Amino acid sequence: MKKHSLSATKRDSLGRKVKKLRVAGQLPATVYGKKVASASLTVGSDAFAKTYEEAGETGLIELSVGGAIRHVLIHHVQKHPVTGATLHVEFHQVDLKEKVHAKVPIVLVGESVVVSEKRGVVLSILDEVEVEALPTELVEHIEVDVSTLSDVGQEVKVKDLAIPAGLTVLSEAELTIVKIAPLITKEAEAEAAADAAKAAEAASEVAPAEGATAPVAEGAAPVEKAKEESKEPKKE
Repeated sequence: MKKHSLSATKRDSLGRKVKKLRVAGQLPATVYGKKVASASLTVGSDAFAKTYEEAGETGLIELSVGGAIRHVLIHHVQKHPVTGATLHVEFHQVDLKEKVHAKVPIVLVGESVVVSEKRGVVLSILDEVEVEALPTELVEHIEVDVSTLSDVGQEVKVKDLAIPAGLTVLSEAELTIVKIAPLITKEAEAEAAADAAKAAEAASEVAPAEGATAPVAEGAAPVEKAKEESKEPKKE
């Protein structure tokens, strides 16, 4: 695994004061871990963005704080709901000899012949799997080669993944990662719409016309007529 490094400094600014840090190109951050006292930090915005792009949430980072090295994983990144700008970062300090749980992204590679022949499309169902491993054995992603899928309906499940040594997959084995679905062309959509219209027209021809009365059983007198016959004739 590639080694990632990042520098941080301890901070005293809390609450609303952290806005000034962001304006100055610094990000407020927190580091915590098992048997480790949590600490408030700042990291350079640009440096963090580059590290996060390369390491993701499974890449082990050597975080330098006041000359001391802490081995951390990026646990959570808080984003602004509108602008998408990074607001705060949480680092999880880990023990290199103790296994951790992490979610590893799935990356699709290659091209299926079904797609190149325009017979189907690749559907990505699951974009990450949960694993357990030592921090030094975590991988940044797991690749799935879709070029091995040559027919509509074929799929790759969690149990089919090529898992790197040192990783134990915790996600359910029967979960589908990716599958090939039939291609729905515009012609097929138009044909389906025409069939639906014909079916609706046929159904309307069978249904009784608006205002029509239901058929009367043989020998039964119409309701209104029965009422009239039951009335006594008026006396002159």
